[in-house]
Amino acid sequence: MTTKTVWITGATSGFGAATVERFVAGGWRVIASGRRAERLQRLVAQHGAGRVHAAAFDVRDEAAMRAACANLPPAFAGIDLLVNNAGLALGTAPAQQADLTQWKQMIDVNVTALVSLTHLLLPQLVERRGAIVNISSISGSYAYRGGNVYGGTKAFVTQFSQNLRTDLHGTGVRVTSVEPGMAETEFTLVRTGGDQAASEKLYAGAQPITAGDIADTIWWIANLPPHLNINRIEVMPVSQSAAGLQVHRG
Repeated sequence: MTTKTVWITGATSGFGAATVERFVAGGWRVIASGRRAERLQRLVAQHGAGRVHAAAFDVRDEAAMRAACANLPPAFAGIDLLVNNAGLALGTAPAQQADLTQWKQMIDVNVTALVSLTHLLLPQLVERRGAIVNISSISGSYAYRGGNVYGGTKAFVTQFSQNLRTDLHGTGVRVTSVEPGMAETEFTLVRTGGDQAASEKLYAGAQPITAGDIADTIWWIANLPPHLNINRIEVMPVSQSAAGLQVHRG
């Protein structure tokens, strides 16, 4: 049986790191990309260079992205699955108080970088009848205070995934939008600028999704029979549900 290869972005923590572990355990080769080279090298040391290839670059740097793709070792050059996991939320302020720089950074990472890598790899994904899994969020469907641009970027990811499905009709390429709810990773630490207390308060007693839960979901999607496509999958912990609408009374 031919060994398949997956490219996982944002592989240095959270969903990405757990997905690397899951696919290596399942016998795949993994291209693990992210900014933090030392974390990527630990993955290579743990699993071996024949199983994990580290591609250290900032996804906002398109030239570095293209160089990483051009310099893949021959064993990793044929990509069967792209997992667009790299993304972040910055700030919790309402829009009228938000930092425009943070807004632009979220757009650059969550939208521009995602479409750039997808566009770069599409020809070979079509050739190999591969698959794309885009990590969106329930924030793209349910508005909440402070979600503003983050929610907007994730709505884009969900809609982009559906439109890719339409454009790729007949090619055999599968596309899925995975939309997690509350998950305990480094997400809140990044969003709050490292506020550990805020992170612990958010997750306290909630039994949130784990990174491994999402890795298992991606693994399941990737290994379905080739005639099946999961268009969208929304995943929440049982302890979380939609909060409804807010009403201001004057």
